[in-house]
Amino acid sequence: MKKTILFIFLIISSFNYAQNDTNSQNEFLLAENYFREGEYEKATQIYKKLYDSSPFNTTYLKRLVTCYQETDQFLVVENLLKSKLQSNPNQPFLNVVLGYNFERQQQNEKAEQYYQLAIKSIETQPNFSGFIGSLFKEYSLLDYAIIAFEKGMEKNENANYNFQIAQIYGEKGAFDKMFQAYVDMIDKNPNYLNTVQRYASRYISDDAENENNILFRKTLLRKSVSNPKAAWNVLLSWLFAQQKDYAKALIQEKALFAREEATLINIYNLGVIAFDNDDFEAAKAAFDFMLANTKMIDEKLSANLYLIKIAVKTDNPETDKLFEEAFSIYGKGKQTISFQIEYADYLTFKKNNPESAKIILENAIDFATSKFEKARIKLKLGDILVFTGQYNKALIYFSQIQTQLKNDELGQEARFKVAQTSYFKGDFTWAKAQLKVLKGSTTQLIANDAVELFLIITDNEPVDSIPSGLTEFAQADLLAFQNKNQKAIEVLSNVITQFKGQPIEDEALFKQAKLFIKKEEFENAITNFEKVIALNPEGILIDDAYYELAEIYANKLNNQEKASTYYQKIIFDFGSSIYLVDARKKYRKLRGDDIN
Repeated sequence: MKKTILFIFLIISSFNYAQNDTNSQNEFLLAENYFREGEYEKATQIYKKLYDSSPFNTTYLKRLVTCYQETDQFLVVENLLKSKLQSNPNQPFLNVVLGYNFERQQQNEKAEQYYQLAIKSIETQPNFSGFIGSLFKEYSLLDYAIIAFEKGMEKNENANYNFQIAQIYGEKGAFDKMFQAYVDMIDKNPNYLNTVQRYASRYISDDAENENNILFRKTLLRKSVSNPKAAWNVLLSWLFAQQKDYAKALIQEKALFAREEATLINIYNLGVIAFDNDDFEAAKAAFDFMLANTKMIDEKLSANLYLIKIAVKTDNPETDKLFEEAFSIYGKGKQTISFQIEYADYLTFKKNNPESAKIILENAIDFATSKFEKARIKLKLGDILVFTGQYNKALIYFSQIQTQLKNDELGQEARFKVAQTSYFKGDFTWAKAQLKVLKGSTTQLIANDAVELFLIITDNEPVDSIPSGLTEFAQADLLAFQNKNQKAIEVLSNVITQFKGQPIEDEALFKQAKLFIKKEEFENAITNFEKVIALNPEGILIDDAYYELAEIYANKLNNQEKASTYYQKIIFDFGSSIYLVDARKKYRKLRGDDIN
């Protein structure tokens, strides 16, 4: 019987406690609503009730104090806080609140006295340093906050408030000190490295001349001299990669490898990034380093594949030999499927030998062990069929992949190829339907390509069956895809002549100019880009044309003065251009600015 009564009592007690807790939560939410709406008198009544029932709840206390201050009841706050300090001296952080109460009354000398009391208390009660520093920060007393956090670390070697200090310096615009605090944070605990990368990325850019990039680099270099650690190499490599200085990033990664004999995954990733950004020299150096420092077959295969890709991209005369050597060493089996796909692409688009390429890929399907490998092979087979004009067969391959891997990147790529092939055929309605879906693709590159092609079609589609030049433009696009650049140029010349004054004219001029660049006919390209600019000064291709002109003069014709003029045009007249950062960087380099 006694046990039953006790059990019932415990249930009732638990229920009452839960009920009271729920009531308090509801009252707090109501008070918060009044507080946000600026109805401080109503909020005061509730916060006072909550605080009286929970006098150790600092949230209730701080809200109550703010409500009193907002209604000019500073004396009430003063008496409340002094009474609390007198009854419980072990809450030194209240000196910050009391000091701020005087500061709101413009009694700065009294405020200073209590701020100093709060800071002095850290000497004997260092565990309060974080709370005291946070209160100072909350009241925008940033210099006091820094002092409190630094004093806390001075008195407790295990404390690490460098993150808070860095954020404060960031708010103050003292970026040199902010970066130093971030670096000190890692110096104390290397586990914060990813956190520092994430927050530092808010302040740096891909422009090596950016002031913050320079400050961060100098901070890291100083630290690496005074206290060498692997973390500084990691951060320097990361910074250089952000700036697309892949050769410098590779130096840091090599130093890391030599220091720790770590895996080569970072070298590989850097090589891939450099390759994707057309820095083939840095990419080759990375993959050569991999080959020289690995005994693992998978790493050797990965490095060799990219070295072959670099050879193809740079028209290396040794490309055929590199393929032969790779197949001689590793064979034509399941472990070299990627090599076989690359070789088929090379034979088709560089050597104009699609029939041999098809045989290679048809054999490669037998080695594929997953639906993803089969999809990659079929994608390339589809490309080769488009190259040979067998559009319907190509569409069958692309559609199979699109259906089988609907939500995968390969499926989205296949859908784009369906759209592109339909566009080549002149079936613009079906192409638009596919592209409309792809505009929301999770893969940014596919989404961008889809948007670009969608706009070409919608901007130039025939109205009321009146020819607009889109059919001929699509034919030129197909010829360019087939690497028949001269024929594509001739078709585009007809488009420019026949559809003069129509929307497609500037598209045709721009496309033709890009093909002239491929053929190294730079003067013709310049003429076309200048026509694009003259034709429609407000058009969407204008900043593209200026940037292409700058690149030709800088990299092909060695006319730095002209290049500077066009880079400068982008900097001053096209502030929202995607080329802005790159143009600024290259302009300053041509001008001879010291970016180191």
